[in-house]
Amino acid sequence: MKLHTISPAEGSVKEKKRLGRGIGSGTGKTAGKGHKGQLARSGGGTRPGFEGGQMPLYRRVPKRGFTSPFKKEYNIINVGDLERFDGKNEITVEFLHEIGVISKIANDGLKILGNGDLTKKLIVKANKFSATAIEKIEKAGGKVEVI
Repeated sequence: MKLHTISPAEGSVKEKKRLGRGIGSGTGKTAGKGHKGQLARSGGGTRPGFEGGQMPLYRRVPKRGFTSPFKKEYNIINVGDLERFDGKNEITVEFLHEIGVISKIANDGLKILGNGDLTKKLIVKANKFSATAIEKIEKAGGKVEVI
C-alpha cells in the first residue's frame, strides 16, 4: 500500500454543490433560492425560535424554579465503596481524587453515606457523614473524623 493509492470508501465523500454556475448545472441563475422574498435576499431568514411575530414558545411558557446560592455540593461516596481499600491509608477527599475514585473535588468536600457493607478497619476523614455510615465504620473497628 502506498500513500498515493489510498482513497476514501466508495460513497463516503460527496462533492459540494456549486450554486449559480450556469443554467446547465440545474442550480444556475437564482442558485436554488427561487424568486424574490426574504429567503432570496442576502442574510435572509429568521432567527431560531422566531414564530412570525407570534409570542414565541420560550416566552409563553412560565419560568419555574431557581438556583439556591446556599446549595452545598459534596463528593458522595458510600461505605460499600470503601471496602476495596486496606487499612494502611487514611481515606480523605484528596486521597480519593489522587487514585481516581472521584474526578473533581467538590467545593464543600466529601460526604460518606451508609449504603453497602464494610469489614475493614479504616480511618475516614470527611466533611459530613450519615448516621448509618458512622455506625458501619465504627462497627468494623474504624475511626470517623469530621474535618
